[in-house]
Amino acid sequence: MNKKISILMLVIGLVFIIKPIFAGDVSLLNNQLMLTPNHGGDGSAWGQAECMNCHVLRGIHRTAPAIKPIVQNTGYASCAGCHGQNGTAIKRECVLCHNKQLLPKSPIMQEAKNHNFKLEQDSVLTDEDCLACHKSSDMDGKFEPKIDLTHFNLKGLDLPYQSGSDFCLRCHNQDNQQVGYTMQARFERDPLVKMALNYKHLDYHGTPKGGGNRTYTGLRDGYSYKTNVECSDCHAMHGTHNEKLIIDRTDAGVSLLNDAIRMQPINVHIEEGNYAQLCVTCHQSVHDVEETNEDAGNGLSGVHQVSGSCLDCHTHGMAAQTGL
Repeated sequence: MNKKISILMLVIGLVFIIKPIFAGDVSLLNNQLMLTPNHGGDGSAWGQAECMNCHVLRGIHRTAPAIKPIVQNTGYASCAGCHGQNGTAIKRECVLCHNKQLLPKSPIMQEAKNHNFKLEQDSVLTDEDCLACHKSSDMDGKFEPKIDLTHFNLKGLDLPYQSGSDFCLRCHNQDNQQVGYTMQARFERDPLVKMALNYKHLDYHGTPKGGGNRTYTGLRDGYSYKTNVECSDCHAMHGTHNEKLIIDRTDAGVSLLNDAIRMQPINVHIEEGNYAQLCVTCHQSVHDVEETNEDAGNGLSGVHQVSGSCLDCHTHGMAAQTGL
């Protein structure tokens, strides 16, 4: 009996000695969650498909209280989602954890209209959809484009992203579309393939201009007329009920907006070209002209028209109207 206990204690001791070696190539300190060929310290664990052979489930993430209960719930199937395939063909499951039950806010994924790579076809996001854009995120709770987004080259150069919009434009452009994600224009100036041109040259939101001293001047706290607005401030990649992936709640976008408004959240409903509920989340006229004090329907006021189509006068920002 004593001999068995001694052997057991030796095995437990070895587990605690070996564990740091096996985890040595994974560290949030260097933004690295993906397992590498060094896994095991000398590569001895690389190519192993069964995590349970080396890792005891109840001890995984014992120093990460926010993650541990999720891992205990989902089991070993969740390992590859964060740490990669370890040189094998095992499946990387993302929505196993990122769903309404376990991680409902990371990100908000409550609707079927999303960036699912199926034009004009609504469906819930799949693991493959997630991995297209987030192949090797460090998942530290802070969104950093250079780290958390898949590295798509620009004309053969692996240049770092300067913003989230820079990432979007690596695919949504006419001259440098990515292999496997090419698109054909459906009409003249189709934003799916012409957005790089629109955003940088025609769209007020992509090229900051003016001092905001015209008739409808006024922006909510967090934004200024020098702000380069991110694509994801208005477009929800992970879920919305609005067409064109327009956000349907402020906590799913408008990243710079004062949290007192953003995190309520304010609802956004778009219908028949009326974008007033979206525009008013950032724009608020400081002059009471043309009914700018009228509720847009979501509790906010500040735009000069709350019904009808905004598109009669405004096209994705209208760079020429620098007072907007």
